[in-house]
Amino acid sequence: MALVAAFVVAGLYLAHRALATASPPLESLPFQSGWRPAEHALSRFHVRWYLATLIFLAFDVEMLFMYPWSVVVGRLGGTAIVEMFVFLGGVFVAVGWAWREGALRWV
Repeated sequence: MALVAAFVVAGLYLAHRALATASPPLESLPFQSGWRPAEHALSRFHVRWYLATLIFLAFDVEMLFMYPWSVVVGRLGGTAIVEMFVFLGGVFVAVGWAWREGALRWV
C-alpha cells in the first residue's frame, strides 16, 4: 500500500512538472482580487473580534448538540427536556458573561 501511494505521489508530481506552464516567481506583494493590500495581514482585525468569534463558535457547537437531541427527545421523554434546559442554562450564563465583558458591543 505504501508503494502504491509513493507511485501515485510520484506520478502526480511528474504530471504536474510535465503539464505546468512556466511562470516567473512572485516578485511583488500578493493581490486581493486585483487590489493591492492596504495594510499588513496581521493587523487587519481588532482583538474585539476574537470574543465575537468565540461566541459564534459556542452557538455553532450548541446547534451540533441540539440537532441530534431533537431526533431522540420523543423516545427519551422528560429527562431529555430537563437536560436540554440545563445545557441552555449554561449557554445563557456564558452569553451573560460575554455581555458583561462587552463582547457584544460593536463600537
